[in-house]
Order: sequence, then C-alpha cells, then structure tokens
Amino acid sequence: MADTAIVGPPAGVVRRQLIRITTSALTYLALTVLGLVFAFPLFYAISTSLKSSAELRQVPPTLIAQVMYWDNYVRFYVLEPMTLRWFANTLLVIALSVPGGVLTAILVAYGFARFEFPLRDFWFMVLLSTLMLPNEVTLIPLYILFHSLGWVNTYLPLIVPAWFGGGAFSIFFIRQFFMTLPRELDDAARIDGANSFQILWRVLVPLSGPVIMSLFIFGFFAGWNDFFGPLIYLNSRQLYTMSLGLNEYRTMPDTVNVPTENLLMVGTIFMAIPCILLFAFGQRYFVRGMIMSGLKF
Repeated sequence: MADTAIVGPPAGVVRRQLIRITTSALTYLALTVLGLVFAFPLFYAISTSLKSSAELRQVPPTLIAQVMYWDNYVRFYVLEPMTLRWFANTLLVIALSVPGGVLTAILVAYGFARFEFPLRDFWFMVLLSTLMLPNEVTLIPLYILFHSLGWVNTYLPLIVPAWFGGGAFSIFFIRQFFMTLPRELDDAARIDGANSFQILWRVLVPLSGPVIMSLFIFGFFAGWNDFFGPLIYLNSRQLYTMSLGLNEYRTMPDTVNVPTENLLMVGTIFMAIPCILLFAFGQRYFVRGMIMSGLKF
C-alpha cells in the first residue's frame, strides 16, 4: 500500500496564525505594562499610608513600608473627628446635584436632537463653545451673584447650577445618542397618541440606560473630587466636603514639624474607594454608554 503523505496547512496560513498570535501576545504585554504603570500611584499611596513619620523623612524614599503602621488609619480619624461629617457632606452635595444635572441635560439634549427651531445649530455651537471657557473667567461674576443672593457658605452654589442644563458636555453626550435613535420610534409613538414628553420618558429614556448611567458616573466623579468650588463658597469647617477637608491635615496644630503625607494618603485612599467601587460596578454601563453615544452630527 502506498504511503499516504500528510499535507500540512499552507505556509501563508501558518504565517498569518503566527502574526495573529504574536500580535495578541504583544497587545496583552503592552496592556499589562500600562496597567502596572497606572496602578503604581495607588500602590504607592497605600504603601505611604502605612509608613511612620520617621520613614517619610528617609532619603532616598522607600518604595514599600519597612514596618506597616496600620494605626495610621485610626490616627486619621482621631486627629480630625469631623472627617465623617465631611464624608457625609460630600455625599449630600452629590445626591442633590447629580440627578438634577442628568435630568436637565436630558431635557435640553432632547430639544436639540428632536425639535426644529430657528438657529438651532447656531445655539448648539454656542453651547459647545462654552467648553472652551475656563472656570476662572466666570469665577468672579458667579461669586458676586451668589454673594448677593446670600448663598455663600451654603451648598446652594454647588447644587443649583447643576439644575440648569447639567453642563455642555452632558448635553452634548446624550444628544449624540438621541441622534442615533431612528425618528420612526417617535412617529410610531405619536400614532399611538403619545405627546413629546411621553415619547421622551417612555421611548427614548428607557433606551438610553447605559448613556444615562455614564452621566451619573461622570457627575459623581466630578462632585466627589471637586476642590475648587467648596474652597470658594464654603467657609465653615462643618460644611466642608471631603476634598476640602483633606487640606486641613497639612496645617493641624498637632502635626507641626511632623510629616503628614501618610495621613494624607490615608485620606486619599478613602476618597478613591467609592470611585473605584462605583466604576467597578458600573463599568459595563460606562463602556456601553461610550460606544452607544457615538459622534454622529
């Protein structure tokens, strides 16, 4: 019986498989390296939070704490009992401002995406142009306005502006998604007797879940990390938010001539934990919202 020759895959197929495997390996390697690079600040913050004051003075600085002082986390709250109050204040401001920003952004975006009115595109470009306006330009006029209203040293300057459109980016972001939804959905709802508001809340909003969740995540991050706003409008320590309260650890009488970087890192970790948890639980909505929003004009 004649020998049966075993024919392997063509050389071109083997070459393409090798290229695909090599590309995948290099991609995962690059992602791993970048992941370690971006995770290093968090690792260094945790390490620094466990160092003693003496170790903070060492030159060159140590990467990993030689002796881990877990009592730094207790000392963080002992030195400033108002910390829990500041934490609650931050959650209060976010709870009262973020929903208003998302709600009004949806309304404004719906108007730009679904209604025809004179100079619509012009006003939308004016809205987008405000993204290039630095906050420092409007700082003094806004402070004068809020001071004349008696809102300084209250949370109103941090909450009320969010209820007037939610910001140009939020409007742009959700408007882009509304533009991707076919108008046949609106027409079908109108045939069933729905008005404009019913179309928005019963047709468009239910389809916009990931996009709306992304706006909530953006709003939470912005409010949680906001330092400039509380610094300008809040004077009473009882009203401080967490980001502003952390600055107090640099000037406490009990820490004069004593390094406080370990305590600041403890506070930084506590501030980072809610953001990490929120992104971990809402990541799939966040990614879907980024993809679904598109950039269609």
